[in-house]
Amino acid sequence: MTRTQATTVGFCAVLLWSLLALLTISTGPVPPFQLNAMCFAIATGVGLVWAAHTGGVMQVVRLSWKTCAFGTLGLFGFHFFYFSALRLAPTAETGLIAYLWPLLIVLFSGLLPGERLRAGHVIGGLAGFAGAGLIILRGSGGADPGALSGYGFAVLSALTWSGYSVLSRRLQQTPTSSVVAFCALSAILSALAHMAFEETAWPGSIGEWLCVLALGLGPAGLAFYVWDIGMKHGNIQLLGVLSYSAPLLSTSFLVLFGIAEATLALVVAAFLIAGGAALAARADTGQVRVAEPVAAEVRKRPRP
Repeated sequence: MTRTQATTVGFCAVLLWSLLALLTISTGPVPPFQLNAMCFAIATGVGLVWAAHTGGVMQVVRLSWKTCAFGTLGLFGFHFFYFSALRLAPTAETGLIAYLWPLLIVLFSGLLPGERLRAGHVIGGLAGFAGAGLIILRGSGGADPGALSGYGFAVLSALTWSGYSVLSRRLQQTPTSSVVAFCALSAILSALAHMAFEETAWPGSIGEWLCVLALGLGPAGLAFYVWDIGMKHGNIQLLGVLSYSAPLLSTSFLVLFGIAEATLALVVAAFLIAGGAALAARADTGQVRVAEPVAAEVRKRPRP
């Protein structure tokens, strides 16, 4: 698979994640840990089919415990924080804060070996967090105390997923079939946490059951596998830029289905977050463009 093909495959995850908020709130009264367990169980089934098709079943069995722990913390942690945030705070605002992860991927990727943080990264980060602040304050001079915990969970979800994504770049030799183990272990942890802390509540209609199934097959299933390919073998900076369309698409779906209102504050915040992320990515792209002529000049110099 070429670098361009891997980037295209990775972008499919972005399209799937634009439906995450809409599907999550359409699953009815299912509590976060239980919903995690259900979705990860479905995602494990998707992964087993993937592994069987690619011949990667034995690779999953041979994974080290460190790799399994890393992937499980990333997947389990992100979705627990995200689902909890949606239960505690307004859907559209929570979704936009959680979607700071594309911006954070660009910022964190600048700290990887061979990269460095530039002024554009910092300015872009400030713009993105300004958008998040606008959402929390609602332009009314104060935040909603009842939703602050939900906003906090949304920030944690963004930090968890961006950290997991960037660090995955350093595990390029680990096969994508390893995500099967991550999903299976996350399903078990979610089920145990559900039994310990929650009361079981099943979807109340066929439509809600279908949303759980769609969530496990798509945004909380197939998306993990295609994203892993993109992060490990694709253009991580380009994927970061393309990911900035996710919060706008997600919010557009919520407005389209009448779940959220297209307020001015929401629109401005969305563009602040997306614009800040684009600025940060542009700074990193500029670094590559400057380096290329220098490298070319070095190659032209005669050897002694």
